[in-house]
Amino acid sequence: MAKATSSTAFLLISSLLLVAPHFSISEAAAPIVSGLSWTFYQSSCPKVESIIRKQLQKVFKKDIGQAAGLLRLHFHDCFVQGCDGSVLLEGSASGPSEQDAPPNLSLRAKSFEIIEDLRQRVHKQCGRVVSCSDVVALAARDSVYLSGGPNYDVPLGRRDGLTFATRNVTLQNLPAPSSNASTILSSLATKNFDPTDVVALSGGHTIGISHCTSFTGRLYPTQDSTMDKTFANNLKKTCPTTNSTNTTVLDIRSPNKFDNKYYVDLMNRQGLFTSDQDLYTDKRTRGIVTSFAVNETLFFEKFMEAMIKMGQLSVLTGKNGEIRANCSVRNTDTKSYLATVVEEGLEKLEAWSQF
Repeated sequence: MAKATSSTAFLLISSLLLVAPHFSISEAAAPIVSGLSWTFYQSSCPKVESIIRKQLQKVFKKDIGQAAGLLRLHFHDCFVQGCDGSVLLEGSASGPSEQDAPPNLSLRAKSFEIIEDLRQRVHKQCGRVVSCSDVVALAARDSVYLSGGPNYDVPLGRRDGLTFATRNVTLQNLPAPSSNASTILSSLATKNFDPTDVVALSGGHTIGISHCTSFTGRLYPTQDSTMDKTFANNLKKTCPTTNSTNTTVLDIRSPNKFDNKYYVDLMNRQGLFTSDQDLYTDKRTRGIVTSFAVNETLFFEKFMEAMIKMGQLSVLTGKNGEIRANCSVRNTDTKSYLATVVEEGLEKLEAWSQF
């Protein structure tokens, strides 16, 4: 049975790669922050992208469902404290990590294992020059591509953060599945995302699964009026109680393929979360949902643009942060970090002396 499942996943990936488009982004179309580059590892680790993609092809051959977990990990990293790999850090004596905050409790444990394995493979080939945060960004892109979505370039050069966010900060920056469009739009507007970006990024829900507890509030005690009745009745069979521990797919039409069917779901009132369905209910985003539902190429283009923008949120570059030797913990060799701090301090003193 396991062999059959593996073969099915391989055939799915193979067929998806035949039709998945590649989008090349120029700096003019997608400006990048200082410190990042489209060719950052060209000299220090030229095979970094091929190492990651080849390994993920093997991972997804066994379980294509892991693609959604890796994509979600990138979202949860970037929205909280920026794309600095802080979500990968384990808790310490200073307090619980971002992983312990409610929105992150459902992140797949396997996703963290895959990222660390990818880091080990890259560092074995190139030495400690590639950050965990860059590995996460590349893994997210490949998760999209290898499940049928667009293949696009990713600016690289992020460095890993030295701290993780508090529980409150994590909660404040990751809107709940029960949030309506107004909450989602206002939350992401603080990160410079417009409504088109918001609807495009939400399309990440075209792959993956959810636990019942993330949406049973729409089923019990009374059914959400914006939910299709047949869809609701089927969900009740999977989630017979408000505290059911079962899971279901996010996109009922093509749960393992990255495409635009998520938006077709919304137009048919078959969005799983309130945060999904309300994008079609709200007049500010309804037209965007419709345009993506009828034009997959448009969705891919806008998703790609929004992902590149998201991947640059509050990034650490240059001498800031570090390159972790283990994605789950800070480096113990802080000498280089302290030297950087002293060096930057001297630069500031020299600047002041010129006045």
